[in-house]
Amino acid sequence: MRAISHTLMAKQYVNTAGYRFVDLPDRDALRQPFRDVCGELGLLGTILLSTEGINFFLSGSQEAVDGFTEYIEKDERFAGMAQKVSYSTDCAFRKMNVRLKKEIISMGVDEVKPAEFTGENITPTEFKQWMDEGKDITILDARNDYEIRLGTFEDAIDFEIESFRAFPQAVKDCNLDKEKPVVMFCTGGVRCEKASVVMLEEGFKDVRQLQGGILGYFEHAGGDYWDGECFVFDRRVAVDTQLNETRTEVCFACREPLTVGEQENEDYVLGISCSYCITQS
Repeated sequence: MRAISHTLMAKQYVNTAGYRFVDLPDRDALRQPFRDVCGELGLLGTILLSTEGINFFLSGSQEAVDGFTEYIEKDERFAGMAQKVSYSTDCAFRKMNVRLKKEIISMGVDEVKPAEFTGENITPTEFKQWMDEGKDITILDARNDYEIRLGTFEDAIDFEIESFRAFPQAVKDCNLDKEKPVVMFCTGGVRCEKASVVMLEEGFKDVRQLQGGILGYFEHAGGDYWDGECFVFDRRVAVDTQLNETRTEVCFACREPLTVGEQENEDYVLGISCSYCITQS
């Protein structure tokens, strides 16, 4: 694991994210206990609960995050769940929500059940080794277009989708070589759990999902072969390869992420518009 710098450790807030696809027939009953424990610990963020599993993004003190981990470890269905951790000077969220959802990541394909079947993982270090060796593979970005615009891996395929729900059709419409190994990735890994199933069912022979996603790659393999920043779904907007918050902002009007250069565009008026708003109007 990459050593955490003293600069990161000095920051006040710990941001953690994790997910697991697991059968949760008691989804509704879990909601209030999660609300209670997060309230007691002073955590802010979002927990998504579905009959297909759990997905969470939380921010708070180290003590609070440790307390949450201790709490979920008591339920064997959540024991040993991997968490992706980063640090920031400000809390990454404004409030605490525990939401009941049909899916913890919305694709809209009921027959895709990662708890029963999903693609094979590839570790960040093995993926980097493949790229070091120049291995003949397809690198596929499973994220949305606005995320990819901020950064992606070198030579990655972009399906140019606006929503993850468009991914299954994009796979049907693509002309990628189904015999060539595919390494797919997303921010933290949860989307690839479903996306890999879709690709396998469409006849792709060897589909690997990057373990821990982009954030896991930054943590364990560094920033080689990555160009740009990584969009994150919290107040930080984006992080660099050292998992530090960047200066990217989100347009108040259209919610598009804006790099520093885009914030200098004459069409960007704080709280009113940006170049994307102007183009879309």
